[in-house]
Amino acid sequence: MPVISLKNVSKTYPLPFGDVKALKNVSLDIMKGEFVAIMGPSGSGKSTMLNLIGSLDVPTSGELLINGVNVRELTDFELTDLRRDTIGFIFQQFNLIPLLSVKENVEYPYIMKYRHEDNEGRCRELILKVGLTESMMHHKPAELSGGQQQRVAIARALVNSPVILLCDEPTGNLDTKTGLQVMDILSELNSQGKTVIMVTHDPGTAEFADRTIVIRDGEIQ
Repeated sequence: MPVISLKNVSKTYPLPFGDVKALKNVSLDIMKGEFVAIMGPSGSGKSTMLNLIGSLDVPTSGELLINGVNVRELTDFELTDLRRDTIGFIFQQFNLIPLLSVKENVEYPYIMKYRHEDNEGRCRELILKVGLTESMMHHKPAELSGGQQQRVAIARALVNSPVILLCDEPTGNLDTKTGLQVMDILSELNSQGKTVIMVTHDPGTAEFADRTIVIRDGEIQ
């Protein structure tokens, strides 16, 4: 069974000057353990697809199944639980909380799920796993380089053991060398069984994927 399945999915945004159909009857299956890159020009619908897969939005029509569950049948609370427990998000802008330390940023989703602090050392283990040091754990995001902040974001995405990693331009704000280091981490996570779905404009970054999907005008090419 696919971990993600889109069946004739459309997404329409009603606007004063007329409806905008961001996705048009898209069908796609992604299997567990795949590394899929999504490419396309600005306004093509790739970010809309990522938002739908991430349960940040729901389709206007069609079926979107994640782990066999139709997201259109879920309540807002159930969608929140799905995002928290099944999906890890990695963003271009890192989206770290400025006032929290590295460890606190990584621990935040863990506390949201389990309602207590990490007493087992999981956050520390993940921080070290992505290549950061003990001395960085109490630093604030502003004290880190862009590459270091993205490593924190990856550790945070992994803390609740998601089966799916959604990456929105994960190397977009990084220099070439640091971007390659981040892609190496994502490739390693994929080799360990994580399903990775990545939006990118960079053909070089897309080469890390097993499969590349091109979207144009809301349709898969």
